[in-house]
Amino acid sequence: MDAAISAMVALGTGDTIQIQRLKKRKLVLKDRIQHLEDQIVPDIIA
Repeated sequence: MDAAISAMVALGTGDTIQIQRLKKRKLVLKDRIQHLEDQIVPDIIA
């Protein structure tokens, strides 16, 4: 996704709304991945 966003910005092919939506989608996916990783790895306080 980073590559797609960077390419759109560099080439000027995407409008700002489309780029903002991709960035927001990227953040949502990143948050979901982090949440799933937190569920898998136990939170052990040493």
